[in-house]
Amino acid sequence: MAQQQRVLIIDDEPDICELLEITLLRMGLDTATAGTVKDAMISIQSFKPDLCLTDMRLPDGSGIDIVRYIQREYPHIPVAMITAFGSMEAAVEALKAGAYDFVSKPVDLTKLRDLVQTALKLSEENETPSNKKAEHETGNPILGESSSIAKLKATIAKLARSQAPVFVHGESGSGKELVAKQIHAQSPRATAPFVPVNCGAIPENLMESEFFGHKKGSFTGAIEDKIGLFQAAHRGTLFLDEVADLPLGMQVKLLRAIQEKAIKPVGGVEEISVDVRLLSATHKDLEAEVENGHFRQDLYYRLNVIKLDVPPLRERDADVLLLAEYFLKLISSRWQLPDILLSPTAKQALAHYSFPGNVRELENILERASTLCDDNVIQPKDLQLPEISPIVKTAAVIQEKLSVPDWSTAPNTPSFPQVSALQANEKDLILQALDQTRWNRTAAAKLLGMTFRQLRYRIKKYGLDHSL
Repeated sequence: MAQQQRVLIIDDEPDICELLEITLLRMGLDTATAGTVKDAMISIQSFKPDLCLTDMRLPDGSGIDIVRYIQREYPHIPVAMITAFGSMEAAVEALKAGAYDFVSKPVDLTKLRDLVQTALKLSEENETPSNKKAEHETGNPILGESSSIAKLKATIAKLARSQAPVFVHGESGSGKELVAKQIHAQSPRATAPFVPVNCGAIPENLMESEFFGHKKGSFTGAIEDKIGLFQAAHRGTLFLDEVADLPLGMQVKLLRAIQEKAIKPVGGVEEISVDVRLLSATHKDLEAEVENGHFRQDLYYRLNVIKLDVPPLRERDADVLLLAEYFLKLISSRWQLPDILLSPTAKQALAHYSFPGNVRELENILERASTLCDDNVIQPKDLQLPEISPIVKTAAVIQEKLSVPDWSTAPNTPSFPQVSALQANEKDLILQALDQTRWNRTAAAKLLGMTFRQLRYRIKKYGLDHSL
């Protein structure tokens, strides 16, 4: 028989404690109460709750103190904050401190039950020995072995445990939606819908209907009832991509829906409670949009509780070839072709390209190259890169003439004179670039079409520091 799950209620108001206890007992849960921060910390150790519900204001401290204590000592226990009505600043502060979610006074019991059910599911997963979901179990499409991707994956795993709104920031094509999907897939909401929406693609006159739904006859063309995106994402995750493109009028309505956790369909009379995790993204500088008056500051603070930066591909140079092989396997499978391969010089061309369009651009380049290549082997000319550095061009010419393997993987011994010649040519090109830029390494790296780290490695490799 499964053990009864336990909830600790921390509040100094007896009426609130009694209401919450009755509600939770009817849900088949075991409960305990505490009226102070000190008593709560003792109860956490003795009662061993699966979930804590705490008021913000307590006689000897703040509910934030409890959140921080649990985050430090018992990170597997989710904590939900009970805040005063309309106190969004307190709610945001609690979420930033590590609270799972919040509920406002007077407590809406339907919303409370939804919150408790979702939080206890998370607690159950955290206590399971196999609680750490493997990448293959969640279908993780975030590939890479670079340090920036390892850090990103670790952050996603932490954020998946929370209900806090996350603002995913990154350049176009860097994979913001994939990151949002992974936060959802690793969360207790994984079995519920993940609903992505491009805010810039919805006509302004249809925006309210798309988000909140409408009733039949509420406007011309409304021939039947329609549920909106918030209802479609109920108990799941709503991902607002390009959120900076929302018009100001819609921003006000979105803010209200987030604060009230309820929506009213166009033409409707009654509000409908919705339980959604909100993730958002844009390639724009949202702070600058706020300063320019294009985005509401109160909505910005509500969405940007936690900011997650997605690194551009040019900062993940170690991942380029790994990603390229992954995409080529997908293309081969999709088109039912034999394996499509990259020639050594094509690999080098990709390794030196800066990818302003990020991962999406890499995939598009490889799809095009796969249709142009001969014998299922992609050459540099098939890639049609907008900019190929002089080093790559020279390497391709020398390798074509001498028919040698990729110099970067060939043994560097006297028995490989062709490789030595190619390296000497690269050394000369690097010196030319450094001279042309007056030894400004950042400018020289850009001129050569490589990252600063790649150039620094080659300067050290060829002993060019002594030329300074």
